[in-house]
Amino acid sequence: MRVGSRFSQSWAKGRKWQRRAASLIYLLPLAFLALFYFYPLTEIFSLSLAPQGKLDLAPFRTIFTAPYYVRVLGFTTGQALLSTLLTLLAGMPAAYAFARYDFRGKSLLRALTTVPFVMPTMVVAAAFTALLGPKGHLNAWLVAALGLDSPPLHLQHTLALVLIAHVFYNATIVVRLVGGFWANLDPRVEEAARVLGAGRWQTFREVTLPILLPSIIAASLLVFLFCFTSFGVILVLGGPQLTTIEVEIYYQAVPLFHLPLAAALSIGQMAFTFAIMAVYTRMQAQAAVPLNLRPIQATQRRLPSLRRGSLRSHSPRPCPLTLPRHTGTARSGQAGQVERGGQVWRAHLTVWGSVGGLLVLLLAPLLALIDHSFSLEGTYTLRYYKALFTNPLQSYFYVPPAEAIRNSLLVAGATVALSLVIGLISAHLLTGPSDPLKTILDPLFMLPLGTSAVTLGFGYIIALDQPPLNLRASPLLLPLAHSLVAFPFVVRSLLPVLRGMNPHWREAAGILGASPPRVVREIDLPIVARALLVGAVFAFTVSMGEFGATLLIARPNFPTMPIVIYRLLGTQGALNQGQGLAMSTLLMIVCAVGFLLIERFRVGEIGEF
Repeated sequence: MRVGSRFSQSWAKGRKWQRRAASLIYLLPLAFLALFYFYPLTEIFSLSLAPQGKLDLAPFRTIFTAPYYVRVLGFTTGQALLSTLLTLLAGMPAAYAFARYDFRGKSLLRALTTVPFVMPTMVVAAAFTALLGPKGHLNAWLVAALGLDSPPLHLQHTLALVLIAHVFYNATIVVRLVGGFWANLDPRVEEAARVLGAGRWQTFREVTLPILLPSIIAASLLVFLFCFTSFGVILVLGGPQLTTIEVEIYYQAVPLFHLPLAAALSIGQMAFTFAIMAVYTRMQAQAAVPLNLRPIQATQRRLPSLRRGSLRSHSPRPCPLTLPRHTGTARSGQAGQVERGGQVWRAHLTVWGSVGGLLVLLLAPLLALIDHSFSLEGTYTLRYYKALFTNPLQSYFYVPPAEAIRNSLLVAGATVALSLVIGLISAHLLTGPSDPLKTILDPLFMLPLGTSAVTLGFGYIIALDQPPLNLRASPLLLPLAHSLVAFPFVVRSLLPVLRGMNPHWREAAGILGASPPRVVREIDLPIVARALLVGAVFAFTVSMGEFGATLLIARPNFPTMPIVIYRLLGTQGALNQGQGLAMSTLLMIVCAVGFLLIERFRVGEIGEF
C-alpha cells in the first residue's frame, strides 16, 4: 500500500508538472502579441499623446484642422468607397455563376480568380504598368491599330488606375464570401416568387438581394478596409499627387521623421477602422434573417450542353431564373424546344460571360507582366533574368536582385517556422469547450489582420530601438513582423480541423500515460498535417510579398524582393526596369504556385479563408 501510495503521489505530481508546462506553452502566443503587437501600439499612443512626457494634443489638432489632412482623409475614404462599389459590380455576376452552376473546370477557374488576392502589391503595380502604362501592351496595340503617333491612354498616376487595381485585388472576396453563401441558399424561395408572378429582376431585388445582404455587407466591409489601408498600390500607381492616410504615415515617419504626426495619423486610422467594424456588426445583426440553407449538391445545377439534341437541363428541377413568365398555357413541342434552347444559351452566356469577363480582368495584367519581362525593348530576350545574378556596375554598395531573392527566402523560411509554432499553440488553445477566455482570445489573435502593415512597421521603429528590445539592427525583426501578420492565417487554417477532432482521442492518450507534447506529436499532427501545410504555404506567400512594414524596417543592406522591385521600377533605364519586371514575374509565380498548393491541400471545403 505504501508503495502504491508513493506511486500515485509521484504520478499526480508528474501530471501537475505537465499541466504547468502546458500552461507556460500556451502563454507563448499571448507573450508574442504583447511584445510585438500591443507594446509597439502602446508606444505609438505614448508618442502621439505625450511626445515630451506630458499630454500634447497638437498633432491631433493638426490632422483634424489642417486642410491638407482633411483632403487626405476625404480622398482615402472616397477612393475606398468607389473601389468597393466597382468591386461589387465586377464580382457579383461571377459569384452567381459559381454559386448556381456546376461546370467543367469550375475548381480551377475559381482558384485562378483568387490568385490576384495573394499577389504582392509591387507585382500588381508592375503588372498594371506593363498592361496600361505608356509603353504597355494596350497602348502599343492601339498605336499600331489606329496608326497613332503617341499612346492614347494616359492612366499612369491616375485615380482610374488605382480603382482598377483595387478591383483586381478584391473581386475574389465578393466571389468567395457572397458566392459561398449564395451557393447554400435554398432556390425554392426564388421559385416561389416566380410562381407568384414575379419577374427575374423583381425576384432578385425583392427576395434574393435582402437575403444576401449580410454576406454582401461582410464582403463590402472587407473590401473597403483593404482599400482604405491600401499602401503599395497607391504609392506606385497613384504617384505623389494621390496620397492616402497609409501613404502619409510612411512619408511622415521615414522621409520627414515627424513621428508625433505619424503616430496621430496611425491612431486616427485605427479608430476609423474600428468604428467601421462596430457599425458593420450592428447592421449585420439587423439584416440577418433565419434561413433554411442547403448543401450545394441540392442547389447547383449542371451547365447544360450546347450540342444539338442535348438542349435539356441536367438538373432534376428547373432553374429558378428561367421559369416561363406566364403559366397555365399549353405550349407546342417545337415552342418548348425553342424556349429550352434559349434557356441553354442564356445559362452559358451567364456563366462564361461573368466568369470569363472577370478572368480577363484578373489575368490580363499578369500575362502582360510575364510578356513584358521578356520583351521590354521590343524583342524577346532573357537578358533581364540573367541580369538578376550579376552586378553590372561592380558597386560595393549594390545589392544584386539575386541576393534579394535569397533574403526573401530566408525571411520567409523563418516566418513559416515561427508562424507554425505560434499558430499551432494558439489553435490548440482555442479548441475544446467554449468559455469566456476563448471568446476573447479568438478575436484577439486576429487583431494584427485589422491593423495596417505600415502602422505596425512604424510601431517597430519607435518601440524596438532601445533595451531590452533593441532589435532595429537585428535580422530577426523582419521574421517577427511577418509572423505577426502570418500566424492568424495559420490559426484559421488549423481551427476547423482541430475543432472537428474527437476529444476522446486525446483523453485516451493521456490516460495511457502520454505527455501533452507526445499527444500533439502522435495524435494531433498526423490528423492536421494537411491543414498545417496550408497554413505554412499561407505564411510563406504572406512573407514573400509583404511590403508595407518591410519598407520601414528592412535594413538597406538586407532588402527583400518587394523592396528591390520598388527600387528598380522607380529607377530610370531599361536594364533597371527589365530587372524589376523579371523579379516581379518570379515573385508572382512563387505566390501563384503557393496559392494553388493551398487549394490542393485544403481539407475538402474545410477552412475559414
